[in-house]
Amino acid sequence: MSNSISSIRILPAELESPRTRAAGGEEGGFLKNLQTAMDQMQGAEGEAQSKVAELLSGNGVDVHSAMIAVEKADLSFQLMMQVRNKIVAAYQEVSRMQF
Repeated sequence: MSNSISSIRILPAELESPRTRAAGGEEGGFLKNLQTAMDQMQGAEGEAQSKVAELLSGNGVDVHSAMIAVEKADLSFQLMMQVRNKIVAAYQEVSRMQF
């Protein structure tokens, strides 16, 4: 499976300092990572839908693989919702600041 949640890595050791990122010239790093994660979530959802459809049509997909695909899609959706909640909370916090 090419769009698995395990490819999303958020570990402190993998984070770069702002100075390192600025020197590397990477533009839109956060936006690019967010878009990649959203694409992976949509891929997991599509795979779950196809596995369930194959299971219902009787094309040889077992129940276990369909359930695993559905759970992976559910977990990736929950992760995206938590990321969205954090982004909204950060936006609200910034909007409350007085300059």
